[in-house]
Amino acid sequence: MKIEELLKNKREKIIAIAAKHGTNNVRIFGFVARGEADEKSDIDLLIDYCSERRSSWFPLPLIRELEALLGGKVDIVTEQGLKDRIRERVLKEAIPLGEMIPNACGIF
Repeated sequence: MKIEELLKNKREKIIAIAAKHGTNNVRIFGFVARGEADEKSDIDLLIDYCSERRSSWFPLPLIRELEALLGGKVDIVTEQGLKDRIRERVLKEAIPLGEMIPNACGIF
């Protein structure tokens, strides 16, 4: 199964896991968002979080749970954690998980 299909099929579970860990506004960026992902690509997620609900281990438990669900490597970053040199590109290409609907070419 392609990564895009996997994310679409598991979207509700991903959002629920994110909420359980005090995060929301889950967005996909990187190879998956650009339609360049293959079966070896990691999944890059941009998130917002509630600092009151964040544990000192954040985001490790979130990453582990998502990797178990998706069966591959997941990278998590917040807007505050973005490096200046990639910030504009990431924010521009980020696709909210709730909006993962393929275009006419089948790219999300």
